[in-house]
Amino acid sequence: MTEVFGQLRWQDGLDISIIWYLIYRLLQMLRGSRAMQMMIGLAVVLMAYVLSRGLGLFTLNWILDNFLASIILVIIVIFQSDIRRALTQVGTAPIFGAEKMVQRREDIIEEVTDAVRNLASRRVGALIVLEREVGLNEYIEIGTRLDARVSRELIESVFLPGSPIHDGALVIQKRRVTAVRCLLPLSANPNLRTTMGTRHRAAIGVTEETDAVAIVVSEQEGTIALVVGGNLTERLEASRLRNALEGLVKL
Repeated sequence: MTEVFGQLRWQDGLDISIIWYLIYRLLQMLRGSRAMQMMIGLAVVLMAYVLSRGLGLFTLNWILDNFLASIILVIIVIFQSDIRRALTQVGTAPIFGAEKMVQRREDIIEEVTDAVRNLASRRVGALIVLEREVGLNEYIEIGTRLDARVSRELIESVFLPGSPIHDGALVIQKRRVTAVRCLLPLSANPNLRTTMGTRHRAAIGVTEETDAVAIVVSEQEGTIALVVGGNLTERLEASRLRNALEGLVKL
């Protein structure tokens, strides 16, 4: 062991440090995104390939062998938007990943709850989406980018009827308001009532495709709804909303 370390050059240490840093930054950029979930899936496929080879499962090994032969092309096609975003971040992110001052989770929940209660009392429609494990970057890209502290005043001002950015959803990601005016997929569930509005359908749609939590304020009824996993809970009091968010959202 001593002989091995004795043969190491300072260039080897630099080489290892650079590779470690690149892997660390890559994982940071992919964390919480769909790309990370798919990378885990690819890792499972790779393990299955190794096992099929070791156990002599020739048909399975042949199928996986042909699949893995074109894996680079598959990765480029599947992750093209994530690769483009990662390359953009390389030029804008600080080298050592300096962090912004972050709010406490409890303060964010309080600000969101207060804003939603005020909007509901004035019958101002709103749609707020809070990211959890699965990333929302694909929806943020087609919205208006922000990077702002979560506050009651900001949320209320975004959804005022005269605001040019009141349509669409406001997204909270990594304890920041990262985008507004985001277009979300509408749910195609045939069991939804025909009178349900676009905001509610969008909230259900995004929570069917991701694990996000969505909050909807109805401008017609002045009521608050919470959507998780495609399941809609309507007519919530602000206190119940706060308790639900405390149990659902880690941020």
